[in-house]
Amino acid sequence: PDPSAWPQPGPYRRAARDDRSHLAGGPAAHLLDGATWIRYPEATVPPAGERPAYVFVTTFTTEPGQATLHVTAHGVYEAFVNGVRVGDRELTPGFTAYHTTVLVQSYDVSGLVHAGENELRLVLSDGWFRGRHGYGRVPDGFGTETAVIARLETPTGDVVTGTDWRAAPSDIVAADLMDGQRTDKRLLGREEWVPAVASDDLLTTDRTRLDVELAPPVRRTREYPAVSVTRLPSGRQIVDLGVNTNGWVRLTNLGPDGTTTTLTHGEHLDADGDLTMDHLAATDFVTQTPHPTGQVDQVVSRGVPGDVFEPRHTTHGFRYVAVDGRDDDLAPGDVTGVEVRTDLRRTGWFECSNADLTRFHEIAYDTWRANTCDVPTDCPTRERSGFTGDYQIYVHTAAYLEDVLEFSRRWLRGVADEQLESGVVTNIAPVGGVGEGPGFSFEGSAGWGDAAAIVPWELYLTYGDPTVLEQSYATMKRWVDWAAWCAREHRHWTKDGAPEGHQRFIWDTGFHWGEWLEPGGGFNPLQDNGIVATAYLAHSSRLVSYAATVLGRIGDREAYGELARLVTEAWRAEYWQGGRLTVESQASYVRGLRFGLFPEADRAVAAARLSQLVSEAGDHLSTGFLATSMLLPVLADAGYADQAYRVLLRDDEPGWLVMLRRGATTVWENWDGVSADGVASASLSHYSKGSVITFLHEYVAGLRRLDVGWKRFLVKPVVGGGVTWAKAAYEAPAGRIEVSWWLDGGVLEADVTVPPGATAVVDLPGAGLTELSAGTHRVRGRV
Repeated sequence: PDPSAWPQPGPYRRAARDDRSHLAGGPAAHLLDGATWIRYPEATVPPAGERPAYVFVTTFTTEPGQATLHVTAHGVYEAFVNGVRVGDRELTPGFTAYHTTVLVQSYDVSGLVHAGENELRLVLSDGWFRGRHGYGRVPDGFGTETAVIARLETPTGDVVTGTDWRAAPSDIVAADLMDGQRTDKRLLGREEWVPAVASDDLLTTDRTRLDVELAPPVRRTREYPAVSVTRLPSGRQIVDLGVNTNGWVRLTNLGPDGTTTTLTHGEHLDADGDLTMDHLAATDFVTQTPHPTGQVDQVVSRGVPGDVFEPRHTTHGFRYVAVDGRDDDLAPGDVTGVEVRTDLRRTGWFECSNADLTRFHEIAYDTWRANTCDVPTDCPTRERSGFTGDYQIYVHTAAYLEDVLEFSRRWLRGVADEQLESGVVTNIAPVGGVGEGPGFSFEGSAGWGDAAAIVPWELYLTYGDPTVLEQSYATMKRWVDWAAWCAREHRHWTKDGAPEGHQRFIWDTGFHWGEWLEPGGGFNPLQDNGIVATAYLAHSSRLVSYAATVLGRIGDREAYGELARLVTEAWRAEYWQGGRLTVESQASYVRGLRFGLFPEADRAVAAARLSQLVSEAGDHLSTGFLATSMLLPVLADAGYADQAYRVLLRDDEPGWLVMLRRGATTVWENWDGVSADGVASASLSHYSKGSVITFLHEYVAGLRRLDVGWKRFLVKPVVGGGVTWAKAAYEAPAGRIEVSWWLDGGVLEADVTVPPGATAVVDLPGAGLTELSAGTHRVRGRV
């Protein structure tokens, strides 16, 4: 088929925003009044991955007193006042859609400024602006010139960036977020200074992009001392941190002058105990040539005692570090793993009598931690991309674990910034230049673009803040409008004629990832994914109607409610015939039940068929990427809780607990992420499959939200799977909720803590419904 005949996303939304320099500055523009964007005058731009970090310096004279530094960059910056690093943020200004949004950070540096002469120094590397990112390892996603801008308020006047500053390549001779960082300590103090030049990049003239940072910052949040250091016969040393994480290592033993230490970071060891990177390989889609796996840091020592190497201009996903170039043996105390992520506040906890489930909950949480470095990433290694599909799957789970409101709100701004003029939501946000170009596009996939509707709605339900709907409403509508247009105007290439009747509400055209990674299934980009896409069109249309209700937009409430009804009826007419789906899979039954697509009178029939499919698979799941998180709740709600537990507790493939049996410390992308014979595949740190822990909170512990903002919540443990006790805690907007239950013979007892202003509805077996107000209460039932 000719892809040009398929509905196309259209031009990038940025095309309509290229010239906004005549507009007033953004909310943070005044913080940089008088300052100029400056850059190092590169004669030629070095190849991606080989670009140094540049340093910019000025001196100034002032008096002690209040001093505030405002700074941002096209790239990743660090600031130093009189040789002392400013603040504890990492990877600033962060990952945004730079063509539309650039965040400005402000720091109180009063304690670093002294009377007399002072020095302000800025270090700048490619970061997300110009460095490689994504599976395709595409550089220059937002531009080809890095630049920095700053204003320091002092008691005697402002110090601003300008062409009077000096600039030079730094001792960081190469820095890339994916490739790694190379530092030559011998270059410190030997900079070859030249005057900085004003940046003439078109983006730097547009100060409407400048905004304040409201989300929690990226910080160094945990440290993992090395568990062991092993020397292989080859001479290479292998450092094991004991846990798969995201960040870097701090090396305190750099060796004598001239010693070159190379650190390669990875997730898995081969049969010989050596680091393997094979499973992290990515290839060019067009040429099929492999990209370098990256994740390699290097430091050359200058022989100064006390020198430390901590590569703050890159990050890696890793448990193991291969150390090359050292004749001396490193001790575990020489190497410390540093977790680097958005500093989110934990809000949820779970444990139960089944140690495997408790352990899996914690590795799922650690996986989430490893994939929250400024944006929700799919993995911290080969892609590191803010895939929209991944987060729409996981946001409900994430909200149990941590306070993700502002983190998500910021990411949703990136979704809106990258939305195309047509209404298409990109698969990744922010994305930069990745995926841009004529002809067939991979953008606009159902289940991925639907994050534009699902994520803000989930945030509203959890936190009770309607402003998140107000801020995302236009994006939600434009996405649904585009999907509805695709259904109305086009048909799948295998079908003849224009859409008629209910077919005008069947979305079966364009590119879709579909039920990605179904066990045993393949992927065909030309296949008809109408049963998946139409389900999401119905669901997102309904969410837009709900959002319109909250926001008082009555016309939209009716219009999108009617659209949802018509799409639902079309789904039934096209796919639900004779008590069976015409395209059968566990996933499609799960989705139909979860999204309310089956007629009410047929729900029990559909649920029975789902249960039969699960039984035929030996109580294994065969759901893929989109439906796995919904499978166990759907089974339990339909009366098949025992089967849900059997699926949950399988410890072979495909299943969750097999990961524990094979030594996982984070959740895998593939069910056989490490095969029975020890061979790794794909990412070993991928949070999507970890969304099953929502079942642990909501069904095993029995804690579920009933009302917006947790004003009312349900306590209804679903006993099964041999679990004899469980407990969960959640820091709700109103305060801390705690649930703890245990079995004593045939009696089920539960302690429930209700915060002020909230109400608990307790539903224990054999006890009926009980409403509880603020306080701690004990209730009893019988199983």
